[in-house]
Amino acid sequence: MAASLSTRLLRSILASSSCLTKQSILRQQSFPSVFQRQPLRHLATPASSEQPRLRLGSVAPNFQAKTTQGDIDFHTFLDSKWTILFSHPADFTPVCTTELGAFAKLRSEFEARNVQMIGLSANDLSSHDRWIKDINEISQTSLQFPIIADADRKVAYLYDMVDAQDLTNIDEKGIAFTIRSVFVIDPEKKVRLTMMYPASVGRNTLEVLRVIDSLQTGDKKGVTTPIDWIPGDDVIIPPTVKTEDAKKKFGQVREVKPYLRFTNIGK
Repeated sequence: MAASLSTRLLRSILASSSCLTKQSILRQQSFPSVFQRQPLRHLATPASSEQPRLRLGSVAPNFQAKTTQGDIDFHTFLDSKWTILFSHPADFTPVCTTELGAFAKLRSEFEARNVQMIGLSANDLSSHDRWIKDINEISQTSLQFPIIADADRKVAYLYDMVDAQDLTNIDEKGIAFTIRSVFVIDPEKKVRLTMMYPASVGRNTLEVLRVIDSLQTGDKKGVTTPIDWIPGDDVIIPPTVKTEDAKKKFGQVREVKPYLRFTNIGK
């Protein structure tokens, strides 16, 4: 009796599986375009053998590209400077235009921190040159940093600047547009900080300056920075530093908890 019941159950499962398989085939035949688009989802996250994962502290991948200021080898361009690489979905788009104008206006602030900027947009050089004229006119500025021409998205995919949820947002060639990415790279060519924004959200230039200040302060002074920190605010003494040693190094130390101690190093 039990054997007969098991046999009937097994036949039922096999019949259901066969039915589901037939239904799957029918769906693929009825809606071929849906199933043909699925491989695009893999473009944003290639296999590890094709693209190394970018992690904080890893060396920024090198590449060669055409820019509005000539051909570059990216590692040569870095030239032992702090560098901000930031991407834009496309030329002549409203949010990107306001962003590039704002960054251009802050050129002196970035240069004072030994930081150079390089933009990227998914269009060719001729389009970039025309777009820069609009940016300068609208923001009343003079954009001086180079913009990479990444019409084939080679750099965008190398740095994973593509939104997996928006791979349907493609150009006439069927290539997905880039998102708003920010990479802060230090003089050792190491990726120190990344920010990712959807295409609909503009970046905050002051926040980019703030994180540069925080990274450079931490490197120079051996401290960390708390929430909303700006230069001149109290900094945090790392847990690895004993309080006695911190007093010798920084002078006054304010202890809130044994693991949370503040000091001030000025601006």
